[in-house]
Amino acid sequence: MKSVRPKAIVGAGPSAELAKLRTRLAEAEDTLRAIRSGEVDVVVVTAEKKLQMFTLEGAEHAYRMLIESMNEGALTLTAGKTILYANQCFARMVKLPLEQVTGSSFNRFLCAADQATLRPLMKKSAACGSKMQVMLKAGDGSLLPVQISVREVARSGSGRVTIGMVVTDLTEARRTEELLRALTQRVVQVQEDERGRLASELHDNITQQLCGVLFSSQALANKLSARDEPAKQEAVKLRDMLGKTAEAVEQISRNLRPSELEHLGLDAALRATGRAFAARTGVAFKLAFSPLTGRLPAEIELALYRIAQDALNNVEKHARARHVTVALAIPESVVEFSISDDGVGFNLRRQTAGGRGRSGLDLLGMQERATYVGGLLTIRSAPRSGTKIEVRIPLLPGVSAG
Repeated sequence: MKSVRPKAIVGAGPSAELAKLRTRLAEAEDTLRAIRSGEVDVVVVTAEKKLQMFTLEGAEHAYRMLIESMNEGALTLTAGKTILYANQCFARMVKLPLEQVTGSSFNRFLCAADQATLRPLMKKSAACGSKMQVMLKAGDGSLLPVQISVREVARSGSGRVTIGMVVTDLTEARRTEELLRALTQRVVQVQEDERGRLASELHDNITQQLCGVLFSSQALANKLSARDEPAKQEAVKLRDMLGKTAEAVEQISRNLRPSELEHLGLDAALRATGRAFAARTGVAFKLAFSPLTGRLPAEIELALYRIAQDALNNVEKHARARHVTVALAIPESVVEFSISDDGVGFNLRRQTAGGRGRSGLDLLGMQERATYVGGLLTIRSAPRSGTKIEVRIPLLPGVSAG
């Protein structure tokens, strides 16, 4: 078994001192070579004026060759986060020579907040593996987004613990997320542009033509005499059908691009939508808005309105609820928006798995809307326990509506 232990320098003169230093340097280089090749089983570290010996269990040469071939960082650490072993991939991540990584503290590569988060994670790693995402600080000061997975891999008879850690570079995953987010934003914008075009077409052409036919049918009914009572009744029926059709088309136009939202804001648009929803379904609708001194950015108002639309549509079709509440508040520059009902609820995991079903697609659509404006949407539901949809959107500095 080969071990590493510091030696005292003794000698009388400068030449002897220099010779000793050269010998120590050669020994250090030989030790580092032995560590990298898997020949070292024990590392002795000086800490708190005493020597501590750490056994590198499982450090066989074949095992190390496998670890070195990984595209992820691999480390073994003491419970105090001293790095006993690190592969070349991790050294490349932190942009340091391997000899400057081995024997140092893993804390040097984390900010204070991530250090505090990692501490309890390592304590519970004995029971089960744990994961977290952090920003790794490289030797040149740059930051690298990574996921670290920790697990206890060995415990000696004296109670000394060895922790295994795998560090995964998330740079490519983050880049993919950004591309998907940009694509989602583009899809949402195209949808809104198309909704606006259809709303304008319905209001300016179809609705006006229906109103023209409605007036003509009314004029026809007025011209028919009592002797033409059957024909007059048919004309009246035609007039009523045309009136209902015109109202339905106008409602579709308002849903596609509500004029209240554009001109009066989210509060007015949701009040109008809530009144129509309550009249149509018989479900009590409550709007609980904190006082606002201004309007939210147009894209946030539109996203929240669409989320509320989809949520109310699901309530109408599936929830069998008696009450619905839509709430909005803006504490500390964060928009907090929610839609809750006291309906039958649903199994969230089953409903959202793979986006199956129409309501599953609606839930995914809501999440995309929230993501589009930089927000986070969460859904809480269970059978017979109602449903609550919550959205949190941070406001940019200098933007406030409360």
